[in-house]
Amino acid sequence: MPDVKPIAPVRIGGTDVMYAQGVRAGNWLFFTGHEATDFENGIATEVAGIPGLPLGGAPRYLREGKFIFDRFAKLIAAEGGDLRHIVRVDQYYPRAECVNPYQRARKALLKEYVPPSTSVLMEELLTDGANMNVSLLAVLPGEGREPRAARPEGVPVPQHSGFIASLVCGDYVFVAGQMPNNEAMTGLDPRAYRPPNAVWNGTDIRLQTELLVTRLRSGLEAGGSSLKNAIKAQVYLTNINDLPEFMDVWNSHFADNPCALTVVETKGLALLESIIEINIFGVRDNGQIKKQIVEHKASTNMRLGPAAVRAGDLLCLSALYAADDKGIIPAARDSVALHYLGVPAQHQMRAVLNAAQEICKTAGTSLDNVVRVHHFVGDLNVVYPALRIWQETLKGAPIPFGAVRTKLPIPGCDIVADIWIHHPG
Repeated sequence: MPDVKPIAPVRIGGTDVMYAQGVRAGNWLFFTGHEATDFENGIATEVAGIPGLPLGGAPRYLREGKFIFDRFAKLIAAEGGDLRHIVRVDQYYPRAECVNPYQRARKALLKEYVPPSTSVLMEELLTDGANMNVSLLAVLPGEGREPRAARPEGVPVPQHSGFIASLVCGDYVFVAGQMPNNEAMTGLDPRAYRPPNAVWNGTDIRLQTELLVTRLRSGLEAGGSSLKNAIKAQVYLTNINDLPEFMDVWNSHFADNPCALTVVETKGLALLESIIEINIFGVRDNGQIKKQIVEHKASTNMRLGPAAVRAGDLLCLSALYAADDKGIIPAARDSVALHYLGVPAQHQMRAVLNAAQEICKTAGTSLDNVVRVHHFVGDLNVVYPALRIWQETLKGAPIPFGAVRTKLPIPGCDIVADIWIHHPG
């Protein structure tokens, strides 16, 4: 039997897709992939406004952000939690002008407590007309889980956002998304700056990655953790062709003690000169919870990091692609003519979930305990056939999912799945 409880599951638009608005797992609350939808027709009426008065009322993006966070507040309260115990927020937007109004709506509700945050631009969101896709992770109050801010040195925080750069919650340390910006957010930190006339004086991706690893280290160490106890990192590149150079720098720091890893492309970041953003979380070096790396050789060609990393009752998988040592799996490649029927997408999703299930089994848990899955897809038309495979795998249980469109690194691969699992053992 699964050890997780879906929160407020809802059937989307009369289809057979059951969405878990949240998941309760032990003392964790997960809310994944939220957009300002009514789940029946699309964008909620109070967000869309009156068609004949498009400029009436509060600003559209402000209404949208408020709708999402009002929903979060109700869902969290229903489980006995509160907004002061959110420990991480992830946001995706289709365009930059959505961000500041959303952040104003967020801050109006969270006040001075804005947990570690990551905001990046993606090509397209799942609901037509949606301008923000938001996920968060919270803990239930009590038993030493009160979040507290750490004070990392050399980690600037954008004033307009005001998020906490590094947050300690029990034995866990969460570090906000880091860019190579200077203190004033007016350009690059000098350590990441390459003069445009210095043609081969280093490369931008290597300089920026090295700086970000320094900041991630500072953020973790401020909370009593370290790079060696990092559990999961998410990396956003403005050009996916920078992946090999990024991995070369990353592995120089993490090869001996890796963390689970997801790397995808973003359409844009808060600073135009920035070509990379990374968030991370880890466990305290002297805490009771210990890091455990999970090995699974069969899935080596499907990921960039280790199969998974466990930290207490959380199991974080590296993002999975449906790939082998030659590229996209043959079943998906050979059925490309049936893409309008969703056949290649289903082959890919089945391969990913089979691998995920085997990794979970190796770790001593089950994919039935999924608490969060982000799908990064090359075409949003693959989401429904992919969800059908989730339904098949989970035997109809509600799915805690989100999906956004972006560019992917393997030709023909339409789906990258970033999966988190509860491990109660």
